[in-house]
Amino acid sequence: MLILSNNNVAARNALSPEFYAAVTTALADAAADASIGAVILTGEGGHFCAGGDLRQLAKRRELPVEQRREKLEGLHDLIRAVRDCPKPVIAAVEGAAAGAGLSLALACDMLVAARDSVFSVAYVKVGLTPDGGATAFLSEFVSRQVLTELCLTGERISGERMERLGAVNRLAEPGQAIVLALALAQQIAQGPELAMARIKDLCRQAPRNTLEAQLELEARYMVQSQETAESREGIGAFLEKRAPSFRQAPSVPLTQ
Repeated sequence: MLILSNNNVAARNALSPEFYAAVTTALADAAADASIGAVILTGEGGHFCAGGDLRQLAKRRELPVEQRREKLEGLHDLIRAVRDCPKPVIAAVEGAAAGAGLSLALACDMLVAARDSVFSVAYVKVGLTPDGGATAFLSEFVSRQVLTELCLTGERISGERMERLGAVNRLAEPGQAIVLALALAQQIAQGPELAMARIKDLCRQAPRNTLEAQLELEARYMVQSQETAESREGIGAFLEKRAPSFRQAPSVPLTQ
């Protein structure tokens, strides 16, 4: 598996254009690497990500609109890269995930959070509006009323409340989010690569598709999956009452 860790510790892992570019490239490389079965996004120093660097944002207000939009697209390209990566991407959250840091955590396919972690749609606190897909991702599991409350108050949301809202897959004791994320990633990383990429896309499309569109997508992927070596191995293993072996070699732990 691949572990990508934000190490801008002095700024509580605030985001930067360099981070956007590095992680976007790493995800593209992971997509082409058969030895990587899953990706974990996390942060060093006890925090996931404090969001955008407000000092840099203050400087950008002097730029023309086109340049400000260009800077923002770096973040949105990163969010798209997480969404489009065929490998499962898991967020391991300790400490704060605020603003664009919350957007990045929710962009991941699964989320492991410490009980004492804190999430916040913090933009309103500084007179800004959400970006990075925050409103899109939150709207997938909360009502419009709750979404509006979270965005208009910018209040701090505990990891425990995020689990109750349905956004957290595994709730960890403080300091143990990466441990549970690694266990989840290892379990998933041994699965059938092509099938999992298609399953990820189905799960992404489901909230937005009509039933007919989703049925069509499911039918297409099922027909395609029936032709793969993965399905031959999986079905054969089931009929022979043995564990399937979808991968010829174990995944190699990497850190960037």
